[in-house]
Amino acid sequence: MPGSELLAPLEAIMREAGDIARATARTEFKRWTKGHDNSPVSEGDIAVNDFLRGRLSELAPDASWLSEETEILPDRTVPFAWIVDPIDGTRAYISGRADWTVAVALVEDGVPQLAALYAPVTNEMFLAARGQGPTLNGARILASAGAGLSGAKLAGPKRYLERLGALHPQIAAQPKVFSLALRLARVAHGELDAAFASGGSNDWDLAAADLLVHEAGGVMTDFSGRGIIYNRAHVAHGALIAAGRDRHAALIELVRDRTAEFA
Repeated sequence: MPGSELLAPLEAIMREAGDIARATARTEFKRWTKGHDNSPVSEGDIAVNDFLRGRLSELAPDASWLSEETEILPDRTVPFAWIVDPIDGTRAYISGRADWTVAVALVEDGVPQLAALYAPVTNEMFLAARGQGPTLNGARILASAGAGLSGAKLAGPKRYLERLGALHPQIAAQPKVFSLALRLARVAHGELDAAFASGGSNDWDLAAADLLVHEAGGVMTDFSGRGIIYNRAHVAHGALIAAGRDRHAALIELVRDRTAEFA
């Protein structure tokens, strides 16, 4: 099982990937759309993807590869897999915002073992190894405690926050974070009390943040309370909630029978 000894070289790789993305952003880079939802992609995404594939393959040669920007499907007979989003929050990246990230996780049999999430513009480096606890720029972090929703800082899709506000008017809706991985990671260091993802997010959006949240004492599940297994045949997931353990339980109780209202 990979351990914390890989975190230092992984951090160095992530910082170099961030440098590549920022350097590309300073040029007249190309951007286009792809897929049925016309999601954006840019030369920055591809440059970071190609860099990470080479360097991470050296770091864990026996791991397969699952990335948003690589069309080849991974060999799922291999227990380990890198799950990568070269630029999570491409719309933010293209528009010059700060809330985009490079997201990487190493999973074993569908469970994240290592996580690195880097926001180059704000120089935030989140790292975690399973059972070792998470850090932000070298300092240990924890999800916020408590189960109360009055005044709780929540972020997510606008329609989710509006519906939650109708159910519990005292919640404190927060501005959108374009990188879903960063939105979820904000729960891991207590800047957000809870975060939501709408249905349709993918393994590469989630795996790194999932480990960060759990290692910080939080929980991330679907609206029924089920956790996520990664690197399966279907990489898309339903609506999700991340929060500290007690607050997560309170939110699940609030939404469990109202899943259709958040569709």
